[in-house]
Amino acid sequence: MKIGFVFPGQGAQYIGMGKDLYDTYEEIHALYDKASIITGKDIAKLTFNSSEEELSQTKNTQICILTMSLGILEILKSNDIQAELCAGLSLGEYTALIYSQAINLEDGLKIVEKRGTFMQEDLPCGNWSMAAILGLDDDKVNDLCSNITSGFVVPANYNCPGQVVISGEKNAILDVIELAKNSGAKRAMELKTSGPFHTEKLQKASKSLKEALQTISINSQKATKVIKNIDGLPYKASDDIHTILANHVTHPVQFGKTIQSMLNSGIDTFIEIGPGKVLSGFIKKINKDVKIFNISDVATLTQVMQEIKKGD
Repeated sequence: MKIGFVFPGQGAQYIGMGKDLYDTYEEIHALYDKASIITGKDIAKLTFNSSEEELSQTKNTQICILTMSLGILEILKSNDIQAELCAGLSLGEYTALIYSQAINLEDGLKIVEKRGTFMQEDLPCGNWSMAAILGLDDDKVNDLCSNITSGFVVPANYNCPGQVVISGEKNAILDVIELAKNSGAKRAMELKTSGPFHTEKLQKASKSLKEALQTISINSQKATKVIKNIDGLPYKASDDIHTILANHVTHPVQFGKTIQSMLNSGIDTFIEIGPGKVLSGFIKKINKDVKIFNISDVATLTQVMQEIKKGD
């Protein structure tokens, strides 16, 4: 058994996520307390007792998802369940870098809190949106975006074969949705987001993030166990990770390539750690033969620990 951890990104959040884990495990409760002190935000209150609207603000979403995933990792580590490789979708890459010890816990929490704030507050003026296009290949979606003249729109996430997320101006997004449906897409739907994420329009946020990243230390040698979104390849010890992470917010997420790299390295068991099962669905579409688990509550955590120990 060769285990890979994958960590979700923004969009997977929901009110109450991880509450039973927080109530059950003292280590997780303690981590939330520590994260709240470090970031200056009451993360437990935001996650368990705020509104969907408040939790869905980028400046809150990212740090809450990160904290939940890190809490689950505490329990896995104490039970000697470890990954040989790890990766995450957008925000989830920071969880992977903290897990690999390329970024220490305190710096990781601080930088993700700042990342969420920059991505929410450093947006250009405009009416922005994102949409998921299902059932068309990457090249077709690229062509559809290239032929739009009503506004800015580009691919933002290449999630798996037949699923691409596009990002840009709302009018242009709606035009691509219509063209996609006419081109045979199984589904084409607008998402509940309000920023041109993973596009060149986030240059200001990228610049702010790079300045913040320069204040923390990153161990590039330890990062070599992490597959990066920007090209779907493992980090190299020679990589300028500060710059890569800053560029990450302005470049599309290559999640399909990221998972393929893990498969090529022999990963045969994937564990998605955090809210939702979206990444598990992507992995299944890329390779239906690998084992895929998800941990999002006490029941799934218990199940995974039993299954992994049984397979050792």
